[in-house]
Amino acid sequence: MKERVLIVGSGAREHAIAVALARSSQKPELLCFGSARNPGIDALCTQYAVGKLTDTAAVSAFAKEQGATLAVIGPEAPLAAGVADALWAMQMPTVGPTKSLARIESSKGFARELLAKHGIAGNPFYKRFDSMDGVEDVLLELAGRHVIKEDGLAGGKGVKVCGDHLHSLEHSMECCEELAAAEHPFVIEEKLEGEEFSLMSFCDGLCLRHMPAVQDHKRADNGDKGPNTGGMGTYTDANHSLPFLRASDIAEARAINERVAAALLEECGASYRGILYGGFMATRDGVKLIEYNARFGDPECLNLLTLLETDFVEVCRAIVEQRLGDVSVEFAEQASVCKYVVPDGYPDSPRVGDAVVLPTELPAAVTLYLGAVDVKGSELVATGSRTVGIVGVAETIAVAERMCEGVAREIPGRFFHRADIGTTELITKRVEHMKMVRS
Repeated sequence: MKERVLIVGSGAREHAIAVALARSSQKPELLCFGSARNPGIDALCTQYAVGKLTDTAAVSAFAKEQGATLAVIGPEAPLAAGVADALWAMQMPTVGPTKSLARIESSKGFARELLAKHGIAGNPFYKRFDSMDGVEDVLLELAGRHVIKEDGLAGGKGVKVCGDHLHSLEHSMECCEELAAAEHPFVIEEKLEGEEFSLMSFCDGLCLRHMPAVQDHKRADNGDKGPNTGGMGTYTDANHSLPFLRASDIAEARAINERVAAALLEECGASYRGILYGGFMATRDGVKLIEYNARFGDPECLNLLTLLETDFVEVCRAIVEQRLGDVSVEFAEQASVCKYVVPDGYPDSPRVGDAVVLPTELPAAVTLYLGAVDVKGSELVATGSRTVGIVGVAETIAVAERMCEGVAREIPGRFFHRADIGTTELITKRVEHMKMVRS
């Protein structure tokens, strides 16, 4: 029977998922339930519905009506809302954890407490709050080395770092007071010193297949300046590590992911079937956990799915059928660089409605993924968030960066991107910083 694969979501991450599924030798029919009509995904689908991604009944009805045989959930919000639960309830195999398991992302406190309870390495000092009781004492104890995080989902923008976003005890107290007044629980954590990296794993609840390490760039502007965003770009190296990491760092991150998957099975009584995404910090004292996500990172998966050599439909089937241990998951031994082109003013006050003019010809090793765009008449227009993800693949990071940058600069209009992502200069700074930290 031919697969009919439902993709839930309509951003660049889901465009990358659609492209990877469409490459399958099984030639599946693709369906999409998105919050908007992404023309890149639409071109690959036989049916496309637009609706609220957290509307479990609507997603389930569309899946049933279209005879979907498999579902892949892209964003975090539908996972936190229980869309996977609803799909499994109608015997729809789904890549993406149930609501209970997705708490690894939807609650920072749950993730920290899971590691603590099961004795898993990687936890920094932390404390969860739902009022201001004891907040000042913890901030004083951490003496200006703290991070404040909303406990729930915040689109990658709910983290405030002392020294970067918070410049005094009073400022930190105000941040906590705003969260408490809005009845948003929050976590205060020890600020870590080192270099961040992401390590994602395909997980069927029993077995994990690890992906190459990736470094994301959250800040909007060159030199890691400006406000936090959902991610301005990413890079990977041909050896599937990163220039500032040791083999032991990769091994520690993989071991933490494996232990967390086992702890989730014990804690929730159900298998985690989906993408387990650990955001880590390499420090002088080993690898520490920054946070967990319950799905593919965006933009990380633009790199990873471009590099994936194993049939993605087969990987998804192995996840839902818990036979990932029988599948060898391979990625090309090449480097990749991804840069997002975004509207002027992003993320705080982005322009909306500007025409998006894409290059008519691309180098063979460059792929474009459409994000926050719409079609008005015959024109592609920006809708206010990350607009186009550009991925270059080459033998080295430097060559991949030059290809990616060349295409990014061709997109005209009131847009910008981070020109420094993947550059030798920026990576050298990362390497030197990590040497200093380890010493």
